[in-house]
Amino acid sequence: MASKPNVVFLMSDNLGYGDVGCYGIGGELRGMPTPNMNQLAGEGVLFNQFLVEAACTPSRAACLTGKYSIRVGLSLLCVPGGPNVLAEDEFTLADVFKSQDYDTIYYGKWHLGPQTTAEPQFHGFDEWRFGFYGSSDGTLNGDNMSRYHAPTALQQASKIMVRTAKEPNEPSEEQFPYDIEYRRKIDNEMTTDALQYIHDKAEAGKPFFLMMGITRPHFPNYPSDEFSGKSRIGNYGDCIMELDHNVGRINQAIKDAGIEENTILVFISDNGPTTTSTIPEEINMGSAGQFRGELGDATEGSIRTVGMVKWPGQFEAGKVAYGMVSIMDFLPTLARAIGADLPTDKPIDGVDQTDYLTGKQSNASRENLLTFIGERMVAVRWQQWRIYLFNTFRTDGNPSVGGYLGYMNETNSLPMAFNIEGDVREQRNVIAENSWLMTPYLQTIGAYRASLEAHPNPPPVSLTRF
Repeated sequence: MASKPNVVFLMSDNLGYGDVGCYGIGGELRGMPTPNMNQLAGEGVLFNQFLVEAACTPSRAACLTGKYSIRVGLSLLCVPGGPNVLAEDEFTLADVFKSQDYDTIYYGKWHLGPQTTAEPQFHGFDEWRFGFYGSSDGTLNGDNMSRYHAPTALQQASKIMVRTAKEPNEPSEEQFPYDIEYRRKIDNEMTTDALQYIHDKAEAGKPFFLMMGITRPHFPNYPSDEFSGKSRIGNYGDCIMELDHNVGRINQAIKDAGIEENTILVFISDNGPTTTSTIPEEINMGSAGQFRGELGDATEGSIRTVGMVKWPGQFEAGKVAYGMVSIMDFLPTLARAIGADLPTDKPIDGVDQTDYLTGKQSNASRENLLTFIGERMVAVRWQQWRIYLFNTFRTDGNPSVGGYLGYMNETNSLPMAFNIEGDVREQRNVIAENSWLMTPYLQTIGAYRASLEAHPNPPPVSLTRF
């Protein structure tokens, strides 16, 4: 058995708080059972308030660097031709593990920029398998561009390719197109590959860090043949059940390899769900449960999502953690688990949650969180209060959509405040009778602003202001 714990870190894509059975409002109740996720939650710690950033790129940047995404210039989605990519000098979660001589590997979706030097193997990972730069909705590009007669050269340049990198600091190589047909297969194939990786590393006895960017349930959700028709609600439910199956395969592989007691298994979603769709086959989409909003906005339903972690004998099994845990907190927490030091010349916004997870302290180590969208700070979370600097709306049209396709409007002068515990749907703005909230609100913002003096942010990205 390795002296330091192995870490398997699974990140699903746009899985909602209301999609999974262990939160009591998804899974079987929505016609798509999730027994393996439920089992993992029971074997480990289930986060009731797991908080992320507003979209795929920002959340992944925050997870890997332990910093607010705006600090690394990635507070907006990376899009083709955009300027925002993961900088070469960023310190990442994989660098933490390399400092302790771990084998490291990344699978699947990256979404932190298409430049070579932004790829995983330039940021602490030894390998990148089944990789691709952008997002799974890019698999629709081919049909849409052909339908509207986009220039042939642009069609060729816009193809998403599956990529592989076998060595650190070496450019990845294109393998084959990530198209609609391969959309059905990619998660199953990379999970099968990961099972072999876990087996091989367990036999070798060297600690390893495996991180996987799972593609489910980001649209378009076309299930594999094995799961087509499995749920009672169509394609989305079929793909949730496929995701659940693959999570169970990895959990079981760790047990079968005899390394369960010495392996930390993390399963999270990068964002809240997409609750609306323009794809007819996906009329049943994700659910944020009792919370308002969806992927891309600043509401509770966008940034509060699925999270759980298991470390037998160390973290409290069966615990439901009601305290606030951020996606940024994994970097300092896992660093402590493996005895690694963090750099002192960079700001770290994540906090070490070890004592909370082990039961040594009753409260989480975090009580506030900022939310950014592009160049704007848009919300402040302090204890049970969510305070908005702006308001978000759904678009006009049929269907009407929200999230990152929605609108954002200014208030007249004061922020809006909602008590998330007493008003989970955020229906009553209570800033007028709770003006005292301005003190922790301004203190939280002030502490962040003060940190910018020593560590200024790179220029923020906007796709609507130039």
